[in-house]
Amino acid sequence: MNLLPFRLIAILGIVTILHMASQGTISHGQESSLRRGSDLTIDSIFNSKNFQGETFVGQWQSDSQGFERVKRDAETGNSSIIRIDLNASAVEHVLVSSKMLTPAGAEKPLGIDSYQWSHDKAKLLIFTNTERVWRFNTRGDYWVLDLKSQSLSKIGGDASASSLMFAKFSPDAKKVGYVCNNDLYIQELANGTVTRLTDTGTPTKINGTFDWAYEEEFSIRDGFRFSPDGKRIAFWEIDSSGIESFPLVNNTATLYPKIQYIPYPKVGTINPAARIGVMDLASHKTTWLPIPGDERDNYLPRMEWVDETRLVIQQLNRLQNRLVVYVADSLNSKLDVVLTEKDDAWIDVHDTLHWLADRSKFAWLSERDGWQHIYLASVDNKSVKPVTAGDFDVTEILGIDEHAQWIYFYASPSNATQLYLFRVHFDGSDLQRVTPATKTGTHRYVLSPDRKLALVTSSSFTSPPKTEVVRLSDHATQYVAEANSKLREKVKTAQLPPSEFFRVGIGGGVELDAWCILPPNHDPSKKYPLIVFVYGEPAGQTVVDKWGGDQMLWHSMLAQQGYVVMSFDNRGTPAPRGRQWRKSIYRQIGVLASADQAAAVISVIKNRPYLDPERVGVWGWSGGGSMTLNALFRYPEIYKTGVSVAPVPNQLYYDTIYQERYMGLPSDNEEGYRLGSPITFANKLEGELLLIHGTGDDNCHYQTTELLINELIKHNKHFSMFAYPNRTHAIREGENTTRHLFQMITNHFLRTLPPGPR
Repeated sequence: MNLLPFRLIAILGIVTILHMASQGTISHGQESSLRRGSDLTIDSIFNSKNFQGETFVGQWQSDSQGFERVKRDAETGNSSIIRIDLNASAVEHVLVSSKMLTPAGAEKPLGIDSYQWSHDKAKLLIFTNTERVWRFNTRGDYWVLDLKSQSLSKIGGDASASSLMFAKFSPDAKKVGYVCNNDLYIQELANGTVTRLTDTGTPTKINGTFDWAYEEEFSIRDGFRFSPDGKRIAFWEIDSSGIESFPLVNNTATLYPKIQYIPYPKVGTINPAARIGVMDLASHKTTWLPIPGDERDNYLPRMEWVDETRLVIQQLNRLQNRLVVYVADSLNSKLDVVLTEKDDAWIDVHDTLHWLADRSKFAWLSERDGWQHIYLASVDNKSVKPVTAGDFDVTEILGIDEHAQWIYFYASPSNATQLYLFRVHFDGSDLQRVTPATKTGTHRYVLSPDRKLALVTSSSFTSPPKTEVVRLSDHATQYVAEANSKLREKVKTAQLPPSEFFRVGIGGGVELDAWCILPPNHDPSKKYPLIVFVYGEPAGQTVVDKWGGDQMLWHSMLAQQGYVVMSFDNRGTPAPRGRQWRKSIYRQIGVLASADQAAAVISVIKNRPYLDPERVGVWGWSGGGSMTLNALFRYPEIYKTGVSVAPVPNQLYYDTIYQERYMGLPSDNEEGYRLGSPITFANKLEGELLLIHGTGDDNCHYQTTELLINELIKHNKHFSMFAYPNRTHAIREGENTTRHLFQMITNHFLRTLPPGPR
């Protein structure tokens, strides 16, 4: 990619910000201030490896006596796969060496982006040379390593480099199935023969994977499944023909612009059609399952095999307030309804079902009693029996120990910012917190196959992740899998300013979770400016007690310059605080949430006299960018300045699946869409606004920011604007982009919200 220098668009003569941004840095005096007395600077956080930690990725071996992970040589960069044997004082054994990963005639071994074993552990499928597709690297090359012969063979025949997706072994490991150019293929490992299973793949007809909308909003990418006996493949077909294509214009790659067209269903428009087929691998005949309803007004977000012939399929209606779980017999195309969920607002889709061994029942999450709880659903008699109960949410089911009759799950009944492991018997008795009561923060578990041990990754807001092997019976540490010592030591020496988690009362008995970072040597008798970091939409929380990474470090850097930094989780965020908390914002996205945020600022200013009511700023990204606009436009008396990154100023321009889930159809909620969109209130802007957007944003389109620019110009509103050429929603592509972005935001606050006490 040929990256041209960044360009600044200054709207209506904002001379000061133009000068500062065009220099690519802040003034010499301010730069010195940012560096004095601390390891935290823009460069150290975003332009160096000073605060890069180790991310643990490992998996249990089937015997539960050890786990394995990829190990990279610090000098050569070569990878190997090692086993940590817990029965032998954690001795490392090399399972796959870098030499074994070197193809014949190649100088270097294959890199390992991910890998999977055959069931008998005789073969290894390696994913390498990967490329990004929308959010993740899901396209690349696949190689099979035969451990007996130690031979490497590339999958895909004469397919071009980095063109295969979601390759997987058949259950007998004699074949590998994969997707290439929106069609399904299968390759015989014995002789390398490649067979094309579908031949309808086009840019708008997709087999075995998904279009932009399904991937983005349902988080599904791999779209085919082998049956347990390997005789059939079930797969999704997505038809996005008829959907208006959105152009992404790349002005910097070549002499003339390159245009990429993406079928993108905007609110109220035609949707992709989805259906599920089952192909018999002997005859190559496909049977399309007769799932009722209009394929373009229903969604099929989940599918998996129950046994050799039956599938379980989840279907949502377009409003996403009715979910039906079917069991489909692939031999006779018979469908049975197992359970139905209904909600006055919307229903969230969960990743997997957790089956009992005989596949007669599965653990299921439902909000049907007002809290999200575990139920056991029967395939045979269609019963749905509660397992957990009470005024708390189960956030995720982790696994089942059928021998001991335990269901393991995540919850945090008394603190919505943290996460712990619990377990309960199938009949709902003996509810236990597995994570010790002495531990706080966020704890993620990978249970061993025998459910006696777990790999536990723990962190808190200012404490980096640490991964240990623990014994579930007493949570005693057996082995430290990843200490993250270098990063932990660096954080200790960084002199992080004090931080706290607390709750903010906003009236009517409503309290919001919040965090606060204070300046070092904070003097409560003086007044400090406040910067609020916001998201506020149903897709995520900002107030979570887990390692905050670069963003927390940058907020801490701002605090070291004399700012108080806070964040609030308003109603409507996906906190484990009950259905009513999460769904109170239905059909009014942007309205109640921004009111909660404003009320929180008023409350903390009242109760914390050291906050300066004349110096309040706000910033956010994506939904948080939209919320920043709502804050500045709706509450100009509170917020004096703000930075909106990659927002959606007009909700009618976002995609069907996300926006209709929370707002309904525009045909029956026209006023809700109008009142919820920040652009409606652009004429009320009084403070200092900096708009930032990537022109190649496939998610929240740059188009929406241009619409807002026109509206602000119409009302003669002064603001600043910066466009990042051809950057996506993440604004991370290209040399120095992330550092430059956060420098821009820092500059804006230093200029418009003078730091330090008064």
